[in-house]
Amino acid sequence: MTIAVVTDSSAYLPTHVAVRGRVFVVPLHVAVDGVSHDEGVDVSASDVAAALREHRPVSTSRPSPGAFLEVYEDLIARGVDQIVSIHLSRQMSATLASAEIAAASCDADVRVIDSESIGMAMGFAVLAAAGAVDDGATVDEVERIARDVAATSHTYFYVDTLEYLRRGGRIGRAPSLVGSALSIKPLLTLTDGYIEPLERVRTTSKALARLKSLARQAAVELDSGDGVDVAVHHLDALERAEQLAEDLAEAVPDARRVLLVELGAAVGAHVGPGTIAVAVAPRCRAPGA
Repeated sequence: MTIAVVTDSSAYLPTHVAVRGRVFVVPLHVAVDGVSHDEGVDVSASDVAAALREHRPVSTSRPSPGAFLEVYEDLIARGVDQIVSIHLSRQMSATLASAEIAAASCDADVRVIDSESIGMAMGFAVLAAAGAVDDGATVDEVERIARDVAATSHTYFYVDTLEYLRRGGRIGRAPSLVGSALSIKPLLTLTDGYIEPLERVRTTSKALARLKSLARQAAVELDSGDGVDVAVHHLDALERAEQLAEDLAEAVPDARRVLLVELGAAVGAHVGPGTIAVAVAPRCRAPGA
């Protein structure tokens, strides 16, 4: 049987990596000044960062069930029998619900997975699934590998301000951070699909140093002998992200690759300019590796 891997645009897979892995991506929607766009198609992260800095209205919405169904049915028409569809946390978006509705409406065997994550922590699970397909794994094995990588990955991030998360209602189980904490530099993490407070620091330099330390600790925890994968995300903070990626390449000797990936418009709308994030995942063979 032929197996395909589907995800959504919040995985932020570099385009050449998604193409090489034959991963099919369904875009989230981002509205700027009331005009809706498809993430990664006709709106960029820099567009959103500029709009946020100018206090222009920015909002996000999930892909419709019809958008997923169109992708699933197109794959079926190409001869695909089974689909593993991996998406961002249910706690952050209704995207997963759209995929589930579409899956129930099509003829193929579609396995919809809540990654309980976002960004490259989810993206590495997608690549692991695509690699397993290349290796001839069964759909049960592909699903298990994707779930295992997503469940064990770590995400840590720093935001210049919690204001954007507060506005979008994405503060998760961290309401205690709102208020006086808006003036600090918070470090956050993802737990069970929720955004959780991790630590508070007073300066950006201390926050970046702590991200480096946390990534190194996560790499030691996750490495079972095959190494780990690391990604550094940023929104409108390229120089800081480049320096952190360079530092991590030296500080995490077991990192098989350290990717520098810009956060896209949908997540950027909720975390704001200046955000830096690090994802660490157990190494699984990716397509073409």
